[in-house]
Amino acid sequence: MQLEPGGAGPAGEPGAALPGRTAAAPGPDAEAAGGNGAGRLRLGVHQRARLYEISRAFSEAIELDRLLPAVIAQTKALFGVESSAIMLLDRSSNELFVPYIADVAPEVEQRFAMIRVPADHGITGWAVRHGEVQHVADVRQDPRWYRRVDEQTGIATRGLLCAPLHTRDGVIGVLSLRNKLTGGFDAEDVALIAALAENVAIAIDNARRFEDAQRSAARLRDAVAALQRQVVRDRRFDDIVGHSPAMEAVFRLLATAAASPVTVLITGETGTGKELVARAIHANGPRRDGPFVAVNCGSLSETLLESELFGHRRGAFTGALADKKGLLEFAHGGTIFLDEVGDMPPAMQAKLLRVLQEGEVLPVGETAARHVDVRVISATHRDLAVETRSGRFREDLYYRLNTFPIALPPLRARCEDIPLLVTRLLESTTEKFRKPVQRCSAQALELLSAYAWPGNVRELRNEIERAVALAPAGGTIEPAHLSERVVLSTAPRVAPPAMDMPLRHARERFERAYVAQVLAQHGGNASRAAEALGISRVMLQKKIRVYGLREKPAAAPSP
Repeated sequence: MQLEPGGAGPAGEPGAALPGRTAAAPGPDAEAAGGNGAGRLRLGVHQRARLYEISRAFSEAIELDRLLPAVIAQTKALFGVESSAIMLLDRSSNELFVPYIADVAPEVEQRFAMIRVPADHGITGWAVRHGEVQHVADVRQDPRWYRRVDEQTGIATRGLLCAPLHTRDGVIGVLSLRNKLTGGFDAEDVALIAALAENVAIAIDNARRFEDAQRSAARLRDAVAALQRQVVRDRRFDDIVGHSPAMEAVFRLLATAAASPVTVLITGETGTGKELVARAIHANGPRRDGPFVAVNCGSLSETLLESELFGHRRGAFTGALADKKGLLEFAHGGTIFLDEVGDMPPAMQAKLLRVLQEGEVLPVGETAARHVDVRVISATHRDLAVETRSGRFREDLYYRLNTFPIALPPLRARCEDIPLLVTRLLESTTEKFRKPVQRCSAQALELLSAYAWPGNVRELRNEIERAVALAPAGGTIEPAHLSERVVLSTAPRVAPPAMDMPLRHARERFERAYVAQVLAQHGGNASRAAEALGISRVMLQKKIRVYGLREKPAAAPSP
């Protein structure tokens, strides 16, 4: 049982929290303790061994609800007393209270739970205020005795031995022993409790800090989860840009996939945003609070991919210096995204099929499988139906993965989305580069919209980043800031001359119009236009004069 208030059987007495050194206080056996902690020097080999054993038990109990019962039970047995108690200080009210009660009748336990003793009363309070061990052979003869606890609990206290609990923040309470079963407390008990109290105080302080850290971590997790839910509510699929009919169909599929645990296979060309779609499904589904783990199956060798996905035991292969948890286990409770799953080696396909069928993973070098609860979303740029017919991909795995297919259209199939994508990419790029570029000119946007974009949205992002880097701060993206592959591949078609025109005149007319258009696409820059036309700059300037065209004046040299 655990007491503390002054005359309380299980607890001892209260006191204010003032820093001080553990020492014997005035009393019948004060000289036995030696003053200023000298009693600790008198510990025998047996006592030191017991102290070490008990302290180890305390250090293993990092949680208060485990630590306090351990302290009470160990000290009660060690000293052979009716009760051992810890009373902690509530600094806000300057009161001592009993956080844990044991070995008493239920009605007595309830009484102790309600007791709060002013910290400036009693023998225990004196020990706390002065930071010194107190040994009183007969509390009834001590004027400091606080009788109310005995009166409230019905417990009779005779002898009392208590020690303050010192921490880096001062005295946090007291360790109290009441009524030795055989004889009375002696000098060895005084020395031992002084040493023991130091370890108890450190253990309680560590347990409190551990609980504070746990509460802080829990609050942080709750805050992050709430923020994630708010972001999902406010920005449902917002990172996926498009309003074309092709993308509207994709959005409908995303909403269905997010609301169910179905296995999803995302197909599409490289750069169409397959991982972005997978993240959107996860973020809008019931597993949003769990982890999202992405792995590119095509970028790793078979051995490395197996170790990454399933983990391994130490010594399973050369270089396996420690146990490693696989990404499938890291994704437990959440989603794993297997990008380029069509490039997965056949042996790995069989292991992945087991995960989908049994929900189990077998780390490399292990003999026992481990259960995982994970949603699988996969993606590929390959036609898995063709790969299956050719025997390069397991048919049973294909049907498992292809439960809910989502095909992402290439950018050339939704060119009406390009202006919106350019606007969004320009916003993110100017923020990333910390460079204000106002907009994309109509001429540049026309070129961007006409380009085929074989690299899809990824290529468009790279193009916008390049243009922002070249454009002047605070200015506008012009055709001159776009790459040659965009400008040249989207050169406007020149109308053919009239059929009844002489060949020489028709050739001159076509050449004049074509040169004028290429020159315009390069912002009047003769050097770049000449390179695009495959002629020298001198030859181009001659044609400009002959055809009466205009080139952009060269920039004045810096002074």
